[in-house]
Amino acid sequence: MIVCGDDGLAHRLAAELRGVYAEQVTLVVPPSGRRVRQPVVGRARAASAALLDRVVNAASGRTGPSAEPAANEQPVEAPEITEAVLIEVGADRAAALALVFDDDETNIRAALTARRLNPRIRLVLRLYNRRLGQHIEELLDQTAAVASGDGRTAGLDASTTVLSDADTAAPALAATALVGTSKVVQTEGLVLRAVERQPPRPGEVADPGLCTLALLSATSNDPAGADGSEGSGENGPHLLPDEAAVAAATGRGTVVLEQVSYTGPSLPAGRGGVPPFASLFSRRLRWSLAGLVGCVLALAVGLMVVADEHPLYATYITLLDLFGINDPALHQSTSRQVLQLLSGLVGLLLLPVLLAAVLEALGTFRSASALRKPPRGLGGHVVLLGLGKIGTRVLTRLRELNIPVVCVESDPDARGLATARRLRVPVVLGDVTQEGVLEAAKIHRAHALLALTSADTTNLEASLYARSVRPDLRVVLRLYDDDFATAVYRTLRAAHPRALTRSRSVSHLAAPAFAGAMMGRQILGAIPVERRVLLFAEVDVAGHPRLEGRTVAEAFRAGAWRVLALNTAPSTGRRADREGVEEDGAAASGLVWDLPPSYVLGAGDRVVLAATRRGLAELLGRRRRERTEA
Repeated sequence: MIVCGDDGLAHRLAAELRGVYAEQVTLVVPPSGRRVRQPVVGRARAASAALLDRVVNAASGRTGPSAEPAANEQPVEAPEITEAVLIEVGADRAAALALVFDDDETNIRAALTARRLNPRIRLVLRLYNRRLGQHIEELLDQTAAVASGDGRTAGLDASTTVLSDADTAAPALAATALVGTSKVVQTEGLVLRAVERQPPRPGEVADPGLCTLALLSATSNDPAGADGSEGSGENGPHLLPDEAAVAAATGRGTVVLEQVSYTGPSLPAGRGGVPPFASLFSRRLRWSLAGLVGCVLALAVGLMVVADEHPLYATYITLLDLFGINDPALHQSTSRQVLQLLSGLVGLLLLPVLLAAVLEALGTFRSASALRKPPRGLGGHVVLLGLGKIGTRVLTRLRELNIPVVCVESDPDARGLATARRLRVPVVLGDVTQEGVLEAAKIHRAHALLALTSADTTNLEASLYARSVRPDLRVVLRLYDDDFATAVYRTLRAAHPRALTRSRSVSHLAAPAFAGAMMGRQILGAIPVERRVLLFAEVDVAGHPRLEGRTVAEAFRAGAWRVLALNTAPSTGRRADREGVEEDGAAASGLVWDLPPSYVLGAGDRVVLAATRRGLAELLGRRRRERTEA
């Protein structure tokens, strides 16, 4: 296995492959002076993490470092991923190659070279441009098919997978900001929704949902307790428990699966560049127009009473008087003359209002491509800091859910500003660490704060300041280093026990999906369970003795994997109603989630399963060893 990258995702992915899948990994990174570094690195971040960790460790009685020991292997340094470098690290005979540089062009160039050197290698690319990624997948797979001689890649076990760390982490970040406990995985029309539930009160029975995916740690209700992780032991979170473990876990929160559905392609967010009608005119102008309309109606009613005219005729005469094109009422009654004078006065007032309406409409259309400011009276919104790769994906996700958002960005050329402009999302340009910027984003009336900039100190400073303004504000931080994220989370949780705080490392969320793709599995998504990760994958049953020929109940292995749904797309060649599986709306769409425990998994089935990282590694490793022996 070869991993090439220039940031924390490469190191996290290499550690994932070594520690979870027990693979031999060669890590290729740029020279020290050319690596892409985060704004806060080295001793500053280590000192901050250590300081925060000491504060909580002193309260909890824990000692020792929280970080895992570093790997003994030294990375290979190379300024560029050239053909010579790939040959040196053994790409011509490697099983898989991950290219996770932060630059799309660098990854594509290296992937083309690697495919030419080794048509059998499995490629995993990190690309932000999703449309380009689809074309690159097809191109590289077609190249492998041509190189095989028969135009097929099935026998080669060569595939290309394009992933984005932004797409992997965005659903978890957006869901945490919305309700704090909802976890959603959505990919290619498949929607998996899990909900974190608090322990039931005495006498109450918790709703198990479709199934229980995880038990939260025993300290999850303790504000000063440590967040559960891989090394928490029996008191840590328990992924994929069986019924006996769920029944015995009194006082623990749970993560339950509430929905598995197929919705088809996602609808595009936004309605293009045409603004809604209400936004063409200001509120004051709309009230002015409404007042003039009311005056016209009142004058028409008055004319009906005075002259005993038909309502339509009275309205017509009033409009003529309003626009000054009717004959003077010289020899008519005094009441009629007064009404005509009032109509003329209303007509004089109408001219400036119409002119203002035209000017406002023109200004609105001209500024449709400009950034909007937060409207007055806005409240209950999400304040999003940073419109980089991660922030842009999270913004799109929030707008798909029709959640009001106000963005804060310091760079006027940030890539996400175009998306905010297209979605008509208010943006505050300025440094979030400067006084008055968060106030301009209405942080005092916000529902949640998402700090997603690329600087750890900026995210932390903004979160602490927001806490001083709103102690009960829901806060989600993106932190570069996972150990630092753990220390920050524990400290903020201890300081504000009644407020919801979550700290997330994007590389921690994305690395399991990249590692699973390198092992040849389609990872649909991942959800965080405290400081652990639960994966959702699509697996062909054929060739897996732990799945093939077994019932759904027999295929379940507590703490490792669990079958959630059956993919009944035409390519499986099997009907959804075989052996007691009833076809319903979800099945017609290609997915059956309500599988009976007695349903037998056959060789032609494709299943969606939830798995821990080590459980998936065991399943894949067994298949890999059998293929090697064959």
